[in-house]
Amino acid sequence: MQISANNPDRKSWLHVDKNSDFPIQNIPFGVFLTRDDIITIGTRIGDTAIDLGALHQLGYFEGIPLTDDIFLQDTLNDFIADGRKTWRAVRNRIAEIFDAENETLKNNLKHKEIVLFRLDEIEMQLPVQIGDYTDFYSSIEHATNVGTMFRDPDNALLPNWLHIPVGYHGRSSSIIPSGIPIHRPQGQTLPAGATEPVFGPSKLVDFELEMAFITTDANDLGEPIPVDEAEEYIFGLVLFNDWSARDIQKWEYVPLGPFLAKSFASSISPWIVTLDALEPYRVEGPKPLKKQLEYLQYTGKKSFDINLEVAIQPQKAKETVVSRSNFKYMYWNMAQQLAHHTVNGCPVNSGDMMGSGTISGPTPDSYGSMLEITWRGEKPVKMNDGTERKFINDNDTVIMRGYCQKDDVRIGFGEVSNKLLPIFNPKKK
Repeated sequence: MQISANNPDRKSWLHVDKNSDFPIQNIPFGVFLTRDDIITIGTRIGDTAIDLGALHQLGYFEGIPLTDDIFLQDTLNDFIADGRKTWRAVRNRIAEIFDAENETLKNNLKHKEIVLFRLDEIEMQLPVQIGDYTDFYSSIEHATNVGTMFRDPDNALLPNWLHIPVGYHGRSSSIIPSGIPIHRPQGQTLPAGATEPVFGPSKLVDFELEMAFITTDANDLGEPIPVDEAEEYIFGLVLFNDWSARDIQKWEYVPLGPFLAKSFASSISPWIVTLDALEPYRVEGPKPLKKQLEYLQYTGKKSFDINLEVAIQPQKAKETVVSRSNFKYMYWNMAQQLAHHTVNGCPVNSGDMMGSGTISGPTPDSYGSMLEITWRGEKPVKMNDGTERKFINDNDTVIMRGYCQKDDVRIGFGEVSNKLLPIFNPKKK
């Protein structure tokens, strides 16, 4: 089935600003609470949210084999589980319905009142029930920077790094959508020069600029997914801020890896942009520095040209952009990550989420964490309000944005924005 929704010449009868992340060629999927306190699955064109549950009930998806309640749910898991053929058919149909040349819904005022919402009339929710979450460590620039800081600069990469997409199992219960504030975490740290740990608030809270992909039901226990088939099981991507407490992490991560330093919060953008929508933005990825094992060798272009930026906004002040990077820098791509994840027979389910790992580019202005940008705090960043940052301060808001651009068509992700509050105080609950 062709991806007719991606036609760059298509225009919508809904208003779309020139620099919108959500033209009719995007058609992302999300979950929102309507003005009537009803949770529904929807999409977005420009600044208009579209209730797909209502659209389906009104008969606009006739001919596509969908269950009656497929969009009347509080997560996208069942829709994602239907597979790529269904996703593509639904996106194509939505593009037809809202095409400038199609007047069926455009001229039906009663239906439009039921289906369409202004953004200030809805409240975005977490789009999927995330059963499992894996975080990778797949940027060679990031891994090299961290290895240089904490180990021998001549041996910054550990021996396995060029052979496998390194990853760890994260905590899905603390993944939240954009807009939800988080609290500064507490835990054990080992102060400089000390021989015994202390307990208290993390002093080195950091962001990690990542993207994450959402999977569908992919394989049975014991069944690996071949690398060149892996993208068939990837529904789409979101922006991902994998918050980190660097001082807690430094003390706890040996020998079993990140734990409390990562599980206090991770945040995602609420609209999932499908892999189909990103098809025009494929690019070649970095060339392997060592020959990879056969199960990780792939054909075609598996990387995507997605511009990324991170801004920090102090309370009552303008934001300062501290990083501009790109998803195409990733050494290990999504197909390789999913192939490696399942090569031992690990099953993957609908709604599982895989984080890319911190996305750092080759220059300091493209690093994907404050750990790197300030080089462990040795080079503070000056903010637009005159203050400095080594890491994230209480009441700072971290904002991540991402978009693709080609042939005057911009496909974006919106933003993931979350404020860091002081440590949790039960008296203020």
